[in-house]
Amino acid sequence: MRKPQKAAVSRVGSTSENLVIGGGLAGGVAAIRLAGAGRDVVLLEKEARPHHKVCGEFLSPEAVEYLRQAGVDPLSLGAARIRLLRLSVKNSLLETELPFTALSLSRCVLDEALLVRAEEMGCRVRRGASAEQLVQSDDTWHVELGGGETERAHTVFLATGKHDLRGWNRSPGRHNDLVGFKLHWQLAPKQTEALRDFMELFLFRAGYGGLALVEGDMANLCLVVRRSELRRLGTWNELLTAVLDENRQMRLRLGGAKALWERPLAISSIPYGYLSSKREGVWCVGDQAAVIPSFTGDGMSIALHSGALAAEMYMAGASAAQYHRALESQLKRGMSLATSLSRFMVTRVGRELAPLGLSVAPNAMGWIARATRIPEGALLSAPRQMRVDASALS
Repeated sequence: MRKPQKAAVSRVGSTSENLVIGGGLAGGVAAIRLAGAGRDVVLLEKEARPHHKVCGEFLSPEAVEYLRQAGVDPLSLGAARIRLLRLSVKNSLLETELPFTALSLSRCVLDEALLVRAEEMGCRVRRGASAEQLVQSDDTWHVELGGGETERAHTVFLATGKHDLRGWNRSPGRHNDLVGFKLHWQLAPKQTEALRDFMELFLFRAGYGGLALVEGDMANLCLVVRRSELRRLGTWNELLTAVLDENRQMRLRLGGAKALWERPLAISSIPYGYLSSKREGVWCVGDQAAVIPSFTGDGMSIALHSGALAAEMYMAGASAAQYHRALESQLKRGMSLATSLSRFMVTRVGRELAPLGLSVAPNAMGWIARATRIPEGALLSAPRQMRVDASALS
């Protein structure tokens, strides 16, 4: 593997070539590709240390391939394998094989691995640097940081995930009345083994969620619920109690389990169905570019794909507007299907018809998984300067 060129250090008053705002999946892979090509890159990450994020933590084969292209192997980080899908609604239970083998790894571990890799490739990573405002003057972007400092760059990749930068708010999307929660658990030993190799999806009144193992046999519980239902119930504890009362499978899984955090992470106003259009010359990646409903398991692959696509199109001389049009064309069909299904799943009719429909057409879940993925023809291969010996990642 070639030795990466060392990126220039951005000093106070200097202007870098490329600035990535946000150190998640999309920002990390964009920085890695740019730095791997010898470009000057500065990445701003608002958190000073590794941290958790609201995420289903499901890595499709497309996501795994993009990570390996970047020099990050999820299996070496302890990722759990997922080969099967189990859907539960009230007392009903359906199982099927996934049309692929997936992996599951916590964002805390994965995002940190990408930031370390970006530094190895020559990117200057600034941790604890919170972007407050982004403005353009002539051909230079100015990013005001929380401490009063300013970073300047000719090109900006906006990768702030689910959180909007002030003045750069996304449109609400087609399904925006959901609140998301995430909490890691240590299940009872018997339940850990019963969950192994499975992604378990569950439907409940006005919401749905997923449960799967990540590294260290921790179980990641993620769910979304309509805001009106959360207001009716009042608190997270009351919501969880209602889910367990309604869904026998989740009640079984969490019996004897220990929550690993004092309280869950939460996020509101998730703009499911959002696809970005041209945004004043900024390259939007990750959730700033597209937000697909969580049940598809494709959010992480879309984040990685958008970061890689933006970096490659930028280096090929394309404009940000051309990139956004290309990404929209690639994702709009799967995004539309996923958003329509998500809206249906949180209704009473959807919850009641799901078991019947899947029992009549047991291959439907596999079809949905394939239909909501990034089209195969849109996926990128590793650029020559980024190719690594695959045996080193096995």
